[in-house]
Amino acid sequence: MSGGWNTIESDAGVFTFLLDNLGVKDVQFEELTDLDPDLLRQLSPIYGVIFLFKYPTGEKPNSDGTPKGGSYDHAAAENLFFAAQTIQNACGTQALLSVLLNKDSEIDVGAPLREFKEFTAGFPAEVRGEALSNSEAIREVHNSFARSSPFVDETQRMATEDDDVYHFIAYTSINGTLYELDGLQPAPISHGSSSVEEFPEKVIPVLQRRIERYPGNEIRFNLLAMVRDQRIHARSIGDQEMVYLEEQKRNQWQFENALRRHNFIGFAGEVLKGVIGEKLKEGPEAYTAWIEDAKKKTKQGAEERKKGGGAVDEDQEMEG
Repeated sequence: MSGGWNTIESDAGVFTFLLDNLGVKDVQFEELTDLDPDLLRQLSPIYGVIFLFKYPTGEKPNSDGTPKGGSYDHAAAENLFFAAQTIQNACGTQALLSVLLNKDSEIDVGAPLREFKEFTAGFPAEVRGEALSNSEAIREVHNSFARSSPFVDETQRMATEDDDVYHFIAYTSINGTLYELDGLQPAPISHGSSSVEEFPEKVIPVLQRRIERYPGNEIRFNLLAMVRDQRIHARSIGDQEMVYLEEQKRNQWQFENALRRHNFIGFAGEVLKGVIGEKLKEGPEAYTAWIEDAKKKTKQGAEERKKGGGAVDEDQEMEG
């Protein structure tokens, strides 16, 4: 993993424990399945949201150089944390930091990230992005949440025009303005005034307009809210059932994260050898018939998926 940034999933458990491992205190992520301001408000306090979408590689910018939505705020880059994306696959962690390091007056971000922000405070966006890409400490934590993939060298793989490329961006309210923070853009994008309290009502229409730029059959989006650890609120109101449920959720997240790191190739190989061994005991004809039946079912399944347009694989919810 050394030297490169591997892809990580857009998953609340991945992002929550990624921040934990970076030293951030009392923050978690919640997946949002509906663009409803009331549902978002229930998670208050909300620090920001992370939006994953298929990057429109063929989309052209406006002829006057303005973004498709909102307006560039070049002056804001001097007063908030904004870094250009300079390396592939780092945009998930970069989106997290775009919210986190602009909320460090509200969040205990821990010594490593606080020192990183202080070190890069006077840098332009491009240099700040390079500093992030070259941060061994942040990269190691990021890569520790990548899925085990023994057949793919993520440091060498390059996207082609035919690949589906996915991208993470952040939305948050800073100094009374709703900002879109996208490392592939030249500056923060302002979407108008928004206090922290107004954020749920202000950000949802922005997200809806962005989704409407895609064909109606495009459903591959993911939205995560960065919020305060929900156990804190549950304990403050004495809701022990909620505390228990949140603890169970974190235990499940930890289990799933452990599975992501594990290489099951050896295990799968031993299972396959055992199955083949049992079939061979039945004789050559039974073994041949088993193989032919498996080929037939595989071909049939591929044809059915092709007719139905195919399902979105979970691995597509990755960084581009």
